[in-house]
Amino acid sequence: MEYPIHHTISKVGLPLIVTSDSPKLCFLVDTGATHNLLFSFVYEHLKDSFTAYREKNFVMGIDGEKKETMQIETELSFGGQNSSALFSVIDSDRAVAQIQSETGIQIHGILGIPFLIDNKWILDFSNLKIKSA
Repeated sequence: MEYPIHHTISKVGLPLIVTSDSPKLCFLVDTGATHNLLFSFVYEHLKDSFTAYREKNFVMGIDGEKKETMQIETELSFGGQNSSALFSVIDSDRAVAQIQSETGIQIHGILGIPFLIDNKWILDFSNLKIKSA
């Protein structure tokens, strides 16, 4: 799989990727994120699409606060390639609203280092592409 990110970087300055399947979900690809995150408003609207785990997790949210989170698993499709991933569900409504206000784009979650490693994704910033090994 090769997924171009030149458009999103030139338009909003962020590496964003959108799922191939419905519902279309937009994720920020964050090489500094130690967890995969799904925002709570997405979870609330699509609960039946996820498998919830009993285990809780603690993460530092994008707003800088430590939060206890629910763990969920889901399958996502990018460029026709399916990927299963574990996510922490966090409430970051203010941060998401600020990003949407500044960029005009609503993001639904963050793909962090665990997703990149598990799916063997490589961010090629020289050519502005995401590649899978």
